[in-house]
Amino acid sequence: DVQLQASGGGLAQAGGSLRLSCSASGFSLDEYVIGWFRQAPGKEREGVSSISEVDGSTYYADSVKGRFAISIDNAKSTVYLQMNSLKPEDTAVYYCAAGRPVSSAWRTSSMYAYWGQGTLVTVSS
Repeated sequence: DVQLQASGGGLAQAGGSLRLSCSASGFSLDEYVIGWFRQAPGKEREGVSSISEVDGSTYYADSVKGRFAISIDNAKSTVYLQMNSLKPEDTAVYYCAAGRPVSSAWRTSSMYAYWGQGTLVTVSS
């Protein structure tokens, strides 16, 4: 079975950092694009970043460019989201997902077939 497990959320101060982990099992990371999404209270889920092991392509939402970095550790079957210079508006439940979106649709949640449980990130001002 394809399974994804997100972890690493918690409380951070504005300007601080957190690293989220997405542990994958039941498939190889080169079979799917891995995306990170987030959903803040009262808001729609939005794409944050994605990475393809096949061609190394990465994508970021404009709101996190220059602050967040996505990476893969194949040996650990884990995808990371390093979040620096955190802002209160980054507060949300973060989810990782696996799918096969075309590059232009990397942030479209319906293109991802498998989802992990969320991990809560709270950034205080």
